[in-house]
Amino acid sequence: MPEEHRRSAATLQSDVGRLRRVLLEHARSAFGDQHRIAGQWGALDYLAEPEYDSACRESDAFAALLESLGVTVEWMPATNDEVGVGLDSIYVRDAAVVTDRGAVLSRMGKRARAGEPERIGAALERLGIPVLGRIEAPGTLEGGDTTWLDRSTLAVGEGTRTNAAGIEQLCALLPDVDVVRVPLPDWRSPGDVFHLMSALSPLAPDLALVFRPLLPASFVALLRARGFTLIDVPESELESQGPNVLAVAPRVAVALAGNTLTRQKMEAAGVEVHTYVGREISVKGCGGPTCLTRPLERDA
Repeated sequence: MPEEHRRSAATLQSDVGRLRRVLLEHARSAFGDQHRIAGQWGALDYLAEPEYDSACRESDAFAALLESLGVTVEWMPATNDEVGVGLDSIYVRDAAVVTDRGAVLSRMGKRARAGEPERIGAALERLGIPVLGRIEAPGTLEGGDTTWLDRSTLAVGEGTRTNAAGIEQLCALLPDVDVVRVPLPDWRSPGDVFHLMSALSPLAPDLALVFRPLLPASFVALLRARGFTLIDVPESELESQGPNVLAVAPRVAVALAGNTLTRQKMEAAGVEVHTYVGREISVKGCGGPTCLTRPLERDA
């Protein structure tokens, strides 16, 4: 295929097109060693202390699964000794929003992650994706609060990690994109933090996985008006990352192992589901496969 045609048929403005290239942060780089994990996991609100060697094996297996599905894996640099870069850097999606015009670097709502956006910006530029702009104070915005509903429509969750000022700056940087604001409630208590993609994962242009109690009724109505069929995740599988599923192609998904009911519902809707073991890299840090990946190229 000529290079010119390949480029014209590719996009960064999709969460469901066939995934061609993705950026990952290996646990070896994010976690460093067991001593580094021990010094950080509690302050970062992890559910338990990750085990370093097991986490590294899980990262290897996760990357191998993506590669088996035809995805080219790019890796973040092997060191993350910068200030404001720690264990959470494994959730590489959050530090930027990628668009066909370039990357918008986040300003993290979680202060312990403040150094991640500039680091990922340098990595993206090395991979041929320029930096379009940056979210500045008082704005905050994290990539896990953003998902493409189609190539020109970006849903953005407004809550603990992404504020109104950050969304306004994003709108100014993306004048040709329809930005849909999605107010996110506190779940049980103000201390329970989640991203939009913790409650919504598009699986195809007309299919999405949702945890409806965390989405405004007006947004659910908008999804239905746009032709989406919605698959409801049971509350029993919310905290085990049930709603957090990565589409690697329309109706082909990667999900965290163990959410049996959600998997059955996806398969009943015609979704081919591939699972990975993520006790160390996903469950303990509350970050599913969308969190672990920064898509770099999809089929348009």
